[in-house]
Amino acid sequence: MATNLERFRKDLDRLILQGDLLEYSMVREVSEQDFLKQVREQLEKEKVADFLKSLPNFKNTYEAWYSESLVLLRQLLPDRVVNFVSFYEKSKSRKSISYGDYVIQDYLQNLVVRDGFGDMKVGPTAAVPQYRQQLAILKAAATRFDSSLFEIKQLVQADLFDSEIDSARELLKNKFSRAAGAVVGVVLEKHLRQVCDDRGIKVLKKHPGINDLNELLKGNSVIDVPQWRHISMLADIRNICDHNKQAEPTISQVTDLIDGTEKIIKTVV
Repeated sequence: MATNLERFRKDLDRLILQGDLLEYSMVREVSEQDFLKQVREQLEKEKVADFLKSLPNFKNTYEAWYSESLVLLRQLLPDRVVNFVSFYEKSKSRKSISYGDYVIQDYLQNLVVRDGFGDMKVGPTAAVPQYRQQLAILKAAATRFDSSLFEIKQLVQADLFDSEIDSARELLKNKFSRAAGAVVGVVLEKHLRQVCDDRGIKVLKKHPGINDLNELLKGNSVIDVPQWRHISMLADIRNICDHNKQAEPTISQVTDLIDGTEKIIKTVV
């Protein structure tokens, strides 16, 4: 079975390759004539058509690439996440648009700013360096894989979590629903605590439970209300498994707890 470290490496390599193709696609969109001239100078004539066919449509593909890259960066290079997002999102304090303020959201909306004479002041070409900065940040995450400074604690912990979740499924398969719920409840609690630590969120309570950590994450805008409600529901099932000896947790409840924990580990980082 592939480890989380191997999966991260594979996903990162794929996103970088796709990112390079998106860069070519973007340059082609803003200046097709110049782009085609460069391609024909660098590639053999019979390879040009195949290369152009391999390029994705930037506006149709970028959002998915951005979302996946953002999740990966939060794990591997969290100190660059704010920069990565800033090249995409419009600043709330932006009052006017200059070349340096034009972001990828503007590009996706085909925004063109003109002066009083109707001449273009800033347009799609301004988004190219913004995207290149994003791609450079993603490539920096690849470098970190090979650096002695890279802290692999989270990835090792994720492997342990996967193993414990597998153990919980096996327990449930053998009708030990309460034990299965107890095992996976610990995994969920540890993961939420790790997210708080990674985000620099102070946990004042000495022995916080899932609900305590859930409130902290919502209060610090790490999770939204639907995620908060989902985690609250999982916490209720965990409590039945751990504390309520009067009510036996059902197989359906524990299945929801295991599946929900697996989803939270992948989406709340």
